[in-house]
Amino acid sequence: MDSFRFVDESAESKLGLSFLEFPEKPLPPSPPCLEVFPSQVSSITKCTVETVNLDGLSLLKGRVSTQEVFALSDLDLVPGKYEGGLKLWEGSLDLVKALHTELQDGKLSITGKRVLELGCGHGLPGIFACLKGASVVHFQDFNSEVLQCLTIPNVNENMQKKSESSSTDATECNCEVETRFFAGDWNDMHRILPHVRGDECGSNREQELGQPEGYDIILMAETVYSISSLPVLYKLIKKCLSRPHGVVYMAAKKHYFGVGGGSRRFLSLMEKDGALAATPIVEVADGSSNVREVWKLHYK
Repeated sequence: MDSFRFVDESAESKLGLSFLEFPEKPLPPSPPCLEVFPSQVSSITKCTVETVNLDGLSLLKGRVSTQEVFALSDLDLVPGKYEGGLKLWEGSLDLVKALHTELQDGKLSITGKRVLELGCGHGLPGIFACLKGASVVHFQDFNSEVLQCLTIPNVNENMQKKSESSSTDATECNCEVETRFFAGDWNDMHRILPHVRGDECGSNREQELGQPEGYDIILMAETVYSISSLPVLYKLIKKCLSRPHGVVYMAAKKHYFGVGGGSRRFLSLMEKDGALAATPIVEVADGSSNVREVWKLHYK
């Protein structure tokens, strides 16, 4: 049985990870970034809906065949073609549990916030934000097929269930939440995401209108497995995260054996840059598989 342990925040004082520096390998060519609209949901693939119970939380998720969507059997990852979005990864569930506890402990508020889930796959963390009162939740995945066949149906099923619910939690659900879906590589994703911060080289529409820039909360689970993608992901986060109070919740394995990435390598990159600080939130261990973690990243 997994041990789900919350970490003392005092442990953040010194990461001591600067020795973890690794060569980067180039990523294969990627498809262009684009917005996927709810009307484009797949009518060909069959999505079987299941219930996921998470320590008292109940969310709906679809099950879609990788063979049917990508003509791939028993493969979780094909770089440049399929990035594992049809599989429900453990880190996604860890992240939802951690967010729920952060809310209960008064360390996080989602109501009225703008949320971005990177590498969303099933989108359960983003769906959780929808159900907890976020005003905007945008979902991003490498594959448009994942959004069409799985993410959008998952969002629709959960929002419909919540709107029909008569439970006391129903008032938390913002049924008017803006949900949008974006596919493509992280290199160019900032060009199509609506809430990206301006920089010294230019401005965005939010700046021109005098509105707050960026996303208040960025969520990501199991996104740091590839060494070569870590710098690109980190640059995108800095372009999208609202200042000065924006936060990132990252769920990941400490090390991804065989592919080279992991939470500690990402934190090493972040520490070297110096713009963000990291607070450990959760450590998950079952004694036999790799240790999983949830971290909270924030501006210094």
